[in-house]
Amino acid sequence: QREFTQKKTFTSWINSILAKHTPPSVISDLYTDIQQGHLLLDLLEVLSGQHLPREKGFNTFQCRSNIENALAFLKSRSLKLINIHVADIIEGKPSIVLGLIWTIIFHFHIEELARTLACTYNQPSLDCSSAVDCSPKASRSAKKSAKIKERWKISATKALLLWAKEQCSLHGSINVTDFKSSWRSGLPFLAIIQTLRPGLVDLEKAKARSNKENLKEAFRIAELELNIPRLLEPEDVDIMNPDEKSIMTYVAQFLQYSRNLLESEEDTQEKVREAVSWLAAQEKKLAKLLIDAENETYYQKYKEMMSFMEAFNQGKNPFLPVLSSKRSEAELSEGQKQMREEWDKLISQINEWKVKLDQMLPSPLDSIEAWLQEVEHLQAEDLPDLQDPFKAIFVFREIIVIFKGLMDCFDSHLDTLQSFKNEDEKNVPLVLPEKLEEMKRRLFSNIRFTNSNTFLEYHYGLCSAIANEVMLKLNIWDMKYGTKESVESLLENW
Repeated sequence: QREFTQKKTFTSWINSILAKHTPPSVISDLYTDIQQGHLLLDLLEVLSGQHLPREKGFNTFQCRSNIENALAFLKSRSLKLINIHVADIIEGKPSIVLGLIWTIIFHFHIEELARTLACTYNQPSLDCSSAVDCSPKASRSAKKSAKIKERWKISATKALLLWAKEQCSLHGSINVTDFKSSWRSGLPFLAIIQTLRPGLVDLEKAKARSNKENLKEAFRIAELELNIPRLLEPEDVDIMNPDEKSIMTYVAQFLQYSRNLLESEEDTQEKVREAVSWLAAQEKKLAKLLIDAENETYYQKYKEMMSFMEAFNQGKNPFLPVLSSKRSEAELSEGQKQMREEWDKLISQINEWKVKLDQMLPSPLDSIEAWLQEVEHLQAEDLPDLQDPFKAIFVFREIIVIFKGLMDCFDSHLDTLQSFKNEDEKNVPLVLPEKLEEMKRRLFSNIRFTNSNTFLEYHYGLCSAIANEVMLKLNIWDMKYGTKESVESLLENW
């Protein structure tokens, strides 16, 4: 299934690139058409903008020479072609051909786009997740983003994922944590489209539709309105474990589209001025609301917050293009710098409000909320770096113990939440039903259904770390020790 999806996705991506070649060319069957080397050279010429040497004929020698030229060009760009040999490409071996094409996609498409994000994650970001996500993940997002911005030692994969998360975070609790099952509902694709082109989708209606309907709609709109080639089908994504590389290839096209969005500077500055004015009005509105609701019950305070956030999310739509604009600090005008400062200030105030409301939940909901936040925080944390396997082993073991301890409380918290009587002695509601539903959704969707996958991911990481440590030790045994004493010493250390 994975090989079939990759072949289909990569073929469509290649054809979208080959359409720009002069003359245009097309691939029908990836495994056989690549064997001649001509189409491979065409692809690299379009991607690099360079003219590459080639043999014009199609006999075995000429095809081999063309493939050699293509691989030599890739190596000249410092690409590692591990286990990719000319003979395997001539034979059309699926795993080798797919590996080669993925290397090309990742280097020329994803890494090139990720470089444009480098300055973004080194600079203060318009981290919008807290502004629209009423879940307690909001306060953690800011901390995690701050940690990321401290360095640009970030993989292209993570850069692309961070970009996708930011686009989605502008539209409620739509969150992506990977390039696999996070996209299964189709909502992240629709959220990105809504960010890039506000008004093209109705996310509220989408939440009531099936996964396949949302995926079909997202791919249709992307193709018709954004001119993004349809690389995937709903059945490629709406499965237990969709192919990561295929989804990355498709998502990267949305990033490419955002890079190509050009607005006149005059229009942009006018929109920025409007955004600054709107943000200032929202800050005053929030300040007044906090004062007016100071002596209200939790129920009323939460209701006021929901009302404010609903109006806030609706009011920000016209400003999404400038709010989500990715520019380095050096590229920003004074107005844009002011807008970012106002945005960060307002988001910080909203976050503080949410934290206080969570702390005011009636017992035992307050302890369940704290437990939910702790589990979500652990799930959102970056996995240990396997570059230091010895350290990673201890970290993974510690994480597994913590996670297991947290999940031991799952059943009791579930029972408590389901049996919670939402009214006081006067039959007055204690908590807004929307808050209870949100907590249940997080408990089921974010924790119960991902519990096994998270646990397996931790154990997989632990096993990988142990394997890496074993390999490091075994590599020592490849050395030649000339004396009996040195071998005995090595055995004792082992």
